[in-house]
Amino acid sequence: MTDRYASFVQSAAGRALVKRLGLPDPPRLRRHQPGDPLLRGPALLGAATGGRLTEPIVKILTAAGVELRDTGTAGPQDRFGALVYDATGITDSTELRQLYDFFHPQARAVLPSGRVIVLGTPPRECATPREATAQRALEGLVRSIGKEFGRGTTAQLVYVSGDAADDPAHSAGTITSLESTIRFLLSGRSAYVSGQVIRVGGGAASVPADWDLPLDGQVVLVTGAARGIGAALAKVLARDGAKVVALDIPAAGDALAAVANDIGGTAVQLDLTAPDAPTRLAEHLASRHGRVDVVVHNAGITRDKTLGRMDADRWDQVIDVNLSSQERINDVLLERELIPAGGRIISVSSIAGIAGNRGQTNYATSKAGVIGLVDSLAPALRERGISVNAVAPGFIETRLTARIPLVVREAGRRMNSLAQGGLPVDVAETIGWLAWPASGAVSGNVVRVCGQSLLGA
Repeated sequence: MTDRYASFVQSAAGRALVKRLGLPDPPRLRRHQPGDPLLRGPALLGAATGGRLTEPIVKILTAAGVELRDTGTAGPQDRFGALVYDATGITDSTELRQLYDFFHPQARAVLPSGRVIVLGTPPRECATPREATAQRALEGLVRSIGKEFGRGTTAQLVYVSGDAADDPAHSAGTITSLESTIRFLLSGRSAYVSGQVIRVGGGAASVPADWDLPLDGQVVLVTGAARGIGAALAKVLARDGAKVVALDIPAAGDALAAVANDIGGTAVQLDLTAPDAPTRLAEHLASRHGRVDVVVHNAGITRDKTLGRMDADRWDQVIDVNLSSQERINDVLLERELIPAGGRIISVSSIAGIAGNRGQTNYATSKAGVIGLVDSLAPALRERGISVNAVAPGFIETRLTARIPLVVREAGRRMNSLAQGGLPVDVAETIGWLAWPASGAVSGNVVRVCGQSLLGA
């Protein structure tokens, strides 16, 4: 689906009109292409006094080929691809002034589609209430920067647990745990992710031999893979080296086969609501692959009506497909130990599950339940070395959103910090990052892919 307004804005006449009338100004986003550098310019690195992550960050960025500057060497005319700040040394609200001192002079120095990353300590791990207060304050800073800097710049807060390191001060464990997240957030893969709080803990992570093939050799199941986000998912995961098992209902068999053939994967036609579906799926994965390293629960449906007008079948179908089928599949795959240590479970939620939506009580309930699934499974599976995360898309340009009435559709596109809808590939890239073996320390997260929507938290 084409965003005609965004295309018009890129023209000379469009730019003049936007400037004169103060209309939304959707920037052209930098999206990932194989072989791209992480950034289009140098990264400016800053740190609060006593920050514990500066040395690991320097090593990660240097290994990634990023040119580094600091406030002592940066000139007033310099422009940066990213601003990266280690705020872990802030232990009192009076020390928050250090954030102002770093970001204020650089607010206009970030290149288009730039990146801002602030690193902090999870408030629950802080030594004192004052430190916890100061670290929680970082969320307001980052979300505001995401709304202020403009021109496609995104801003994220990464809370790094002390468990992420064998020795919390500058250990190799911190680098391994954190590297995949830093690479994702700096790259064009995260084009439509902004204003997010990501928690990196102590799960096992393994650095790939080739960062261009971070899923090399992994067996990945994608449900709902015939069209839209699911088809984009299959393509991105295969591009990154995965062996993709693409699943959808028999009625979508032709489209599913086309996706599987295009990526060199395999197709499975299966109705996930059938009573024997989890068993049949488990037997297929066991006989063909012996395991499944990554399970992506993407299949979902909508049956919209206001609650007072909704019949029971609409409610039951949405809950069963979007939530209950995920639970049944997880139960069987985990019971049969088909998801090995180092495995990943990734579910697709929705911003509707966070903010609710008129006419979608069934859908919002199911998607909020997906978030509950992540919250409950993450600690339970940590000892098995399996991570569990979710993504929550906002307005994504698909054939389904193309059916939305024009006024509502335009509101959905513009009501975010990037003033545009996302693309299926934006959701796919985010899921791809969570699927990487290098992302084992990222678990229990719900990452919104919404351009920092004005709806929800």
